[in-house]
Amino acid sequence: MTEQEIREVVKRALRRIAPEADLASLPGDADLRETIDLDSMDLLNFFVSLHEQLKVDIAESDYGRLRTVDGCVAYLMEKLR
Repeated sequence: MTEQEIREVVKRALRRIAPEADLASLPGDADLRETIDLDSMDLLNFFVSLHEQLKVDIAESDYGRLRTVDGCVAYLMEKLR
């Protein structure tokens, strides 16, 4: 998958969790928890959605690497190689 395709998967997963969020103007380095007001259950559902769509196991110890859209993309690109 390309970086852009992964970015779209990430944004699609975020739309499911936070449909009211303005993802078009969300900076790639913005903290997802703070910027679109995700609680811990939202984040868990987000990680599960990424796992289901991409078949990538996300270790709990890696959750901190997925704080931002850019972090998610970098992490997922690494895992999909």
